Amino acid sequence: MMEYINRQTLRQKIKNYRHQPLSLIIYAAVCLSALITAGVVLFLIGYILYHGVPNLTLPGLFAWDFNAENQSMMPAIINTLIMIVLTLLLAVPIGAFAAIYLVEYSKRGNKLVKVIRITAETLSGIPSIVYGLFGYIVFVITLGWSFTLLSGVITMAIMILPLIMRTTEEALMAVPDSFREGSFGLGAGKLRTVFKIVLPSAVPGILSGVILAIGRIVGESAALIFTSGTNPVAAKSLFSSASTLSVHLYTLLNEGRYTDQAYAVAVVLLVVVILINALSAAVAKRLTNK
Repeated sequence: MMEYINRQTLRQKIKNYRHQPLSLIIYAAVCLSALITAGVVLFLIGYILYHGVPNLTLPGLFAWDFNAENQSMMPAIINTLIMIVLTLLLAVPIGAFAAIYLVEYSKRGNKLVKVIRITAETLSGIPSIVYGLFGYIVFVITLGWSFTLLSGVITMAIMILPLIMRTTEEALMAVPDSFREGSFGLGAGKLRTVFKIVLPSAVPGILSGVILAIGRIVGESAALIFTSGTNPVAAKSLFSSASTLSVHLYTLLNEGRYTDQAYAVAVVLLVVVILINALSAAVAKRLTNK
């Protein structure tokens, strides 16, 4: 029944576009682009799973200690989770409060606001290798922190800060002004209105930016190679050198002798990203329902 309805809908659309050939061409181009995009994504996922799943050996690749025999990725998984948590704890409050100031407290047409927005957009377009060199020069060499987890966390926080700030700003701007006016009409002050009315309404949009930031943290390697290092052990402190999953993957491929293990790491990296995104989406949906 559904297939029949879909065919009827398609025929109706074609009939409507019969006298508008340009619109039909654009509609076909849009559908084709969507199919190509979905096909590329499915091909990449299938390719990674095909080469990586057979190489997922237990307990070798998931041993707690890394050595030349097992090439374990468990320390890298732990370091990745630590990197995500610490980076978000540092970047999200700063980015969110900066966005709140830009949207709720700054005057329209303020030159400082324009400078901040242009700076954030510029920082968003800087390649990650530049952030890595900046972190290497400032944190590793100048401050003398060497290749440590702390150097990597601060570098990644600087990298995702513009993303958090811009997405939070857009989420706050999407909240209708009637919410603010209603709160003011009931006698609430500016601070209470922002944190009790506006900010909760913007949480889904803010979490979307956080999800994008998590994806960038998990997939980043260039910036972390120059800051947190490539030591394949679990970090014991902020001043321990540690490699994340993406850095571990790069190291295995760079050595050229552990290609099979690298495919296995790619599978785990893919699963970690999907799980984190699914969990974040579930949290966003639950908060939205509340």
